[in-house]
Amino acid sequence: MSFSTFAQELKTENIIIVALDGYRWQEVFEGADQRIIQNPKFTKNRSGVDRFTHGSTTENRKALMPFLWGEVAVHGQLYGNRRFGNKVNCSNLQLLSYPGYSEMLVGFADLRIRSNEKKINPNATVLEFLNRQKEFQNKVAAFSTWDAFPYILSEERSGIHVNAGTELADGEISRQERWLNGNQDKVVNPSNGARYDEYTYLYAKEFVKRKKPKVLFLSFNETDEHGHAGRYDEYLMAANKADRLLADLWNYIQSSPDYKNKTTLIITTDHGRGSGKNNWTKHRLFARGSGQIWFAVIGPDTPPTGEMKTRNKYYQKQLARTISAFAGQQYHAPRPTGEVMHTMIRREETPAIVSAQNE
Repeated sequence: MSFSTFAQELKTENIIIVALDGYRWQEVFEGADQRIIQNPKFTKNRSGVDRFTHGSTTENRKALMPFLWGEVAVHGQLYGNRRFGNKVNCSNLQLLSYPGYSEMLVGFADLRIRSNEKKINPNATVLEFLNRQKEFQNKVAAFSTWDAFPYILSEERSGIHVNAGTELADGEISRQERWLNGNQDKVVNPSNGARYDEYTYLYAKEFVKRKKPKVLFLSFNETDEHGHAGRYDEYLMAANKADRLLADLWNYIQSSPDYKNKTTLIITTDHGRGSGKNNWTKHRLFARGSGQIWFAVIGPDTPPTGEMKTRNKYYQKQLARTISAFAGQQYHAPRPTGEVMHTMIRREETPAIVSAQNE
């Protein structure tokens, strides 16, 4: 079966990718780490996170992320529980945010991207590729709390609408967007002076209502900021908040005729963090565990197999081609990229996409 025939059978018309920066697989699949949460050095507000310590792993992870485990795990898929030998790894060696997001969206690790320095990505991302396709042109947008994304996505070259850092909404904006413009600098995150993830989310949601993009990339940053600060309580609360925002987004998607039952949601992270009760604040090559990540996906073309328990190894670089496959497009890159994750897509013919040649 040809690629075009396969693409016509897909129900997905819209794709949303959400990244929780620096959020570990351990919390995703096991909930709050009891060794860390009991350490007053890392958990200063114990009362704020007691609700995440109900007892069993199953209860704790659902208490922390009720949407992920109550909706995605029931109707979608989760990858990366290493207790079952189901592994998702970064292939870049830096294990920092810019290299991670680039690998995720370009499809390969580029040794020229070694740090979080704000310089233009020399590689076109899958978002840029989709924005060049007729059916997606000017229908691709990205919103991020981290202000490096105009560089990661090469905003000027790609033509993608990017709102990052403290950027304001512009054009014929809604009443809610005008309120956000007037207030985002009044309530800033004291740890880094950036806007809170809620503002990033609300800007994105209003844009979705107003512009109806077909591809949306959304990045939250508070988990990573609190991780670096060594505040495990705040790290957990940021993850729980992100889960609530995801639930709100999905509820909107499923209530909108433009998106209902024709939108695939992919959730992931840019890198892991160190393992152990003292190394969890760090991430880089020599912080063991930093390359261990996870994927979650839900949508009309994804089999509802829930938590993946088969022994297998996947890579961050596979997301670019997988995103393109959900869009019914054959992604082309100047270097070999990670293969499509065909288990995410409910079609026996999916391996035909995997074998497609890079150009």
